[in-house]
Amino acid sequence: MTETTAGAEAPDPRRSRDVRGARRFRNSSALVRNSDPVWQAAADHGLIDIQVEHESNNRLVVPGTGHAFANMVSCSYLGLNRHPGVLEGAIDALRETGTIELMTSTTRIRPTIQGRLEEELRDLFGAEVLLATTCTAATAGILPLVASGHLAPGGPRVMVFDRFAHFSMSYVKAICAEESLVLTCDHNDLDFLADACRRYPSVAYVGDGAYSMGGAAALDGLLELQDRYGLYLFIDDSHSVSIVGERGEGYVRSRTEVGELTTIVSSLGKGFGSGGGVALLDSRRKAEFLSRHGGPLGWSQDVSVPTIGAALGSAAVHRSPELGELQAALRANLDLFDRLLPTPLAGNGLPVRRIDVGDADRAVELSAELYRRGYYSSAVFFPIVPRGEAGLRVMVRADLPAEEITAFAGHVGDLLATPATAR
Repeated sequence: MTETTAGAEAPDPRRSRDVRGARRFRNSSALVRNSDPVWQAAADHGLIDIQVEHESNNRLVVPGTGHAFANMVSCSYLGLNRHPGVLEGAIDALRETGTIELMTSTTRIRPTIQGRLEEELRDLFGAEVLLATTCTAATAGILPLVASGHLAPGGPRVMVFDRFAHFSMSYVKAICAEESLVLTCDHNDLDFLADACRRYPSVAYVGDGAYSMGGAAALDGLLELQDRYGLYLFIDDSHSVSIVGERGEGYVRSRTEVGELTTIVSSLGKGFGSGGGVALLDSRRKAEFLSRHGGPLGWSQDVSVPTIGAALGSAAVHRSPELGELQAALRANLDLFDRLLPTPLAGNGLPVRRIDVGDADRAVELSAELYRRGYYSSAVFFPIVPRGEAGLRVMVRADLPAEEITAFAGHVGDLLATPATAR
């Protein structure tokens, strides 16, 4: 029996009325309290759960109202989600296999068409690949095993998460904390990371390559720390795959090799135009290990056959001169956007732009007025961005007509110049 210093019995936690957790890495009560009123304001302005008919990436129509608008938030940066070869790939895969999927863990049984896609992606990206239903599933399966020290020598690794790391990575902090120490650093804070590497024998860094709210990883500094201290890099590069690199390998992979101390995960449902997620690894042995021990990476729900077929169709585009043409069209549209609406992210070559206004209510009002004028640009606010940094997020794409970008920029400029009380 455990005793207190006064000799009395310690309180039994099972009898306590306070059943709250430690809240070291998440606090749902605070999150909901601070963000749900703004979400509700967005819903009240008709900016949530909009059901549409999809005429093109650039024109969506709300049935029964006749309201049409340009989609300024699509992550299909090259327009491949509507490419004829990608659509035909999905149809051909269904016809070839005669099924949606096997409904069986691919750790045990998998369709041969999936093996074909893996071969294609290995060649395109120059790395071993492991497919997943989503990039989020890949992250959830891999990060705890990075923390426990199973993916590289050195034992359990102190996990340093970038403060701006995507929610899909930060969501796994509490699980990683069951395996090792978890820390959070300010965005791209290499000094903090270097200090952690000196303080602890084995460290991993978790962040994005191209960030969903704009900007990129301080990759040169991260690679220097890797060379100096053996820092493990776990990078989600979903927002740059297809748009960067000769074969669309992405911002990080086009600048460094995948190796024993570097793992890259990406969505195939953005620039790649199909769906699912992929992990880029340094060995088949590691892919097999993760499929056995990586939780959702080995469960029975896997990438569907139509999605695999669409990805095969997209891979064919990535092997053709058309990829370079689409990348050039995207760069031209980015240059145009940056001339018309300069932001701190101008000129970085990545497709996400943010128009910061500070106040969350104003961001929602601007989004609502743009929607009324025929443009959907989502308001972003806490916890998507830090408090006081609300604004509009815009995804620039290769298939946006120049006149659409010009008109959109004109509307944004007009609204930013008009006081809220005058609208």
